[in-house]
Amino acid sequence: MEASTLEDYCMQTREAVALAATFIREKFGEVEEEDIEHKGLHDLVSFVDTTAEEMLVENLAPIIPDAGFLTEEGMVSMVVSDYRWIIDPLDGTTNFLHGLPCFSVSVALEYKGEYLLGVVHEINQNECFYAWKGGGAWMNENKIEPAATSDPHHSLIATGFPYHDYSRMAPYLKVLEAFMRKTRGLRRFGSAAVDLAYVACGRFDGFFEYRLNPWDIAAGAFIVQEAGGVVTDFSGGETYKNGNEILAASKGMYSEMLDTIQQAFKELES
Repeated sequence: MEASTLEDYCMQTREAVALAATFIREKFGEVEEEDIEHKGLHDLVSFVDTTAEEMLVENLAPIIPDAGFLTEEGMVSMVVSDYRWIIDPLDGTTNFLHGLPCFSVSVALEYKGEYLLGVVHEINQNECFYAWKGGGAWMNENKIEPAATSDPHHSLIATGFPYHDYSRMAPYLKVLEAFMRKTRGLRRFGSAAVDLAYVACGRFDGFFEYRLNPWDIAAGAFIVQEAGGVVTDFSGGETYKNGNEILAASKGMYSEMLDTIQQAFKELES
């Protein structure tokens, strides 16, 4: 597919995402406790998630009529297609429901397993991060790139805390300790899509987490790569796309972070 076509698809995707973001912003602070459902342990959903997902599906479907969908809330039936939209209608639902201002809409387009474009819209600051294959990465019309530092003592690292799978807590806490000692700090904002977008634009030098889902990381991971960063699993491989493990970092910090993570997991899981 030509870059000009992908750019056009990306702009259309931005429009669809902006409509969903506007709806979510309007509902911020209006969801009552009785409107909240529990999908699993500490895994929440409300009508805002499901309505935003329906809006996204409706507005994305005409862009590539035969494309399938992989969505967090499962509001559309699966269709077998080479093209697939990967949608998280509200990444950071817990933040949203508790009135904390960090949540986003995340949409990626995939072709035969390869990401073609990604859009992450952080709703509270109205910042739209986006990229299409071969087009670099952008935020609100400005080109972005990861931070240039290679000194961990000058770095700021993001992560996400496990909320239902605690099987790897010991090595995870070991990694936290290591980064606490040799970086400027760790941040946990509660939206993996935003964390990844912030790596892409240099606000964070790296991000790592385990036991996510494809819709949590697809758009953000692609934006990091198009910006010039590195994204792998904890082994340095390509399985990060399933969300089970992800490490995203600037080129200057990637090796340091990978070594730290691998050492901790090897020592405590062996």
